[in-house]
Amino acid sequence: MPRPRKIDNKLSSKALQIAIAVLKKKHPNKKFSASLIKKMLYIDNNVDSIEYAMQQLELPVKEGVDTSYRAQKSRNNEASLSTEEVHIGVVDMTRSGAAYIISEEREDDIFVQGKYLNTALNHDKVKVRLFSGTGRRRPEGKIVAVLERNTSRFIGTYHQKGKMGVVIPEQVSFPFDVQVNPEDAQGATSKDKVVFEVLEWPKKDFLPAKARVSTILGKEGGINLVMNSILINNGFNIAFPDEVEAEVENMPDEITKEDIKTRRDFRQITTFTIDPEDAKDFDDALSYNVLENGNIEVGIHIADVSFYVQKGTALDKEAISRSTSVYLADRVCPMLPEKISNELCSLRPNEDKRTYSAVFTFDTNNKIVDRWFGRTLIHSDKRFSYEQAQAILDTKEGELSVELLKLNDIAYYLRKRRYQHGSISFESDEVRFRFDENGHPVEAFIKNRGDANLLIEDFMLLANREVATFMHNKDKVNPIPFVYRIHDIPSIDKLTDLALFAKELGFNFNLDTPKTIIESYNRLSEAAKENEALKLLEPLAIRTMSKAEYSPNNIGHYGLGFEYYTHFTSPIRRYSDILVHRILDKNLTMVYREDKAILEGMCKHISKMERCAMDAERESVKYFQALYLNDKIGEEFDGVISGIMDRGIFVELIENKCEGLVAFDGLYETFEVESSRLKAVGKRTKRVFKMGDHVRVKILDVDVALKQINMELVEA
Repeated sequence: MPRPRKIDNKLSSKALQIAIAVLKKKHPNKKFSASLIKKMLYIDNNVDSIEYAMQQLELPVKEGVDTSYRAQKSRNNEASLSTEEVHIGVVDMTRSGAAYIISEEREDDIFVQGKYLNTALNHDKVKVRLFSGTGRRRPEGKIVAVLERNTSRFIGTYHQKGKMGVVIPEQVSFPFDVQVNPEDAQGATSKDKVVFEVLEWPKKDFLPAKARVSTILGKEGGINLVMNSILINNGFNIAFPDEVEAEVENMPDEITKEDIKTRRDFRQITTFTIDPEDAKDFDDALSYNVLENGNIEVGIHIADVSFYVQKGTALDKEAISRSTSVYLADRVCPMLPEKISNELCSLRPNEDKRTYSAVFTFDTNNKIVDRWFGRTLIHSDKRFSYEQAQAILDTKEGELSVELLKLNDIAYYLRKRRYQHGSISFESDEVRFRFDENGHPVEAFIKNRGDANLLIEDFMLLANREVATFMHNKDKVNPIPFVYRIHDIPSIDKLTDLALFAKELGFNFNLDTPKTIIESYNRLSEAAKENEALKLLEPLAIRTMSKAEYSPNNIGHYGLGFEYYTHFTSPIRRYSDILVHRILDKNLTMVYREDKAILEGMCKHISKMERCAMDAERESVKYFQALYLNDKIGEEFDGVISGIMDRGIFVELIENKCEGLVAFDGLYETFEVESSRLKAVGKRTKRVFKMGDHVRVKILDVDVALKQINMELVEA
């Protein structure tokens, strides 16, 4: 008997692509036509829309031999693989399943279609061979080898298929099946959510991977599973190994006679912390002391994590593996176990603590006349939230108001001098959420930064700069291997595109010299405070910047305008700072040199994990943005165009900074996207969309699992 037909079973463009992708994954060796897909999915979409969806997924649209133009172009690409131009780089996956390969050998990234990924996943280190030939707007290539996997642990759903188990990964872009032998299933049963570890990677996309179950998470889904998936898929452990917990359990807490003998004692000097309201790991504190001659001694005291994290221990190995704490939208995945981060090393009020300090003496003109580095003891008298400290700065009244106001005065002087010497003042908005008792987002908002935030930031920048300068000056002829935080000059191509776009908005971006470029950045930042149109240029200006990273080869920090810079002030959450403490401490009384090659390898790993953490943090924000808008489908919002791609325009909502896609296929014409991706022009109507344009949109649909928000324009 024929199956009763539904009145309307027509899928949206995105839903159709997802359904086809799932169907293809279930039947990897089957050749599909649009009519066959229509029959198997039992949908009302017409054949043309199905073929279009197949093209978007880069699937052949005919059964048997594919003679389409797309396939012919693909075969031509295969034939045009250059035998010479091969590059090493890191995979940066896109939402569509394609990727860009970021290579230190090239200024521009290499685009790789999904079918040419050769089993590579996000953040893997790969070898890519470029396609030769001309006429491409961007360099394209094919991955010919995966050199280093970013992670081998993932989250998925376990299923028992006869004697063999299979895992369906949560990660949508996973390009191959995963098999689990019975002895490696750890007792998992069908539909269990599990953490699995890949034991044997497939040689080709259509072959399965071999894996074992390492942790059974149970059958419950929800927010916890999504956050754990984000962490694991980006290469972070969600629990500490037993041997690490055992090491931490027996660590001493009390201050000893040896500490008092070998450390400079600040316990009788006024000291306090300023941190976010919900912070638990207080890793920095400030002390304030008026000297007899009227000078002000300011101590920047940092948790002495290197005292607890000894080189070569299980704790140290786990810390370098993680390299950083990960701050998701609703939680923290710490670099160090809670006993260290929240207890032993946290500079909590009314407790004696071991610290490593940078101490500066300022004269009456706020100029530095003396500096000192070394191990110390402190006793914090007060814990301020940023809001509490800001209230004191605003009213000039309250506990420790004299100290806070003078420190703010010094910080303002340091900030002014920094900008005079080439520091760039751009700041990006940070999205935060308020949650209900079930962890569901009920509000999305932008984190405010006041003078209290800037005060702490300026003193931390001072300590980081002065430590790096000290290490450079230790031996200028034969530099001591050290961990510098470096930031290269911007991409001139991106700057040129930005300057042309800025000119359309009436702003002159001077590219004549490095100095005029910095001046232009800062002029734009100031002008944007008064001009809403120019404010839209700020995120574009930030995107022209290179990414900061760690290296023993110092080139300075362009964005801050510092010749020497490092990270010294957050060892609870950054392994780079632990390395800096160790190297600095040994060089206070002697000349000590780490093996530069080993240090460079560690710097590369730490930089990579930092990028993974940033990706995880962005993923978590996108998930909660989708969850927040999921019950607002059909509502209208004002927004600005925040990105342009071949498939459509991204729109960021002004009210809550949530970002979604307006697809071109819903605008009933084809759009030509400029190579700069700052503008798109309709081929038929010549309608123009530019980055920063104000638009009004309606929430069309939300896919929380894929963290995708689809919008449509509300026409005037």
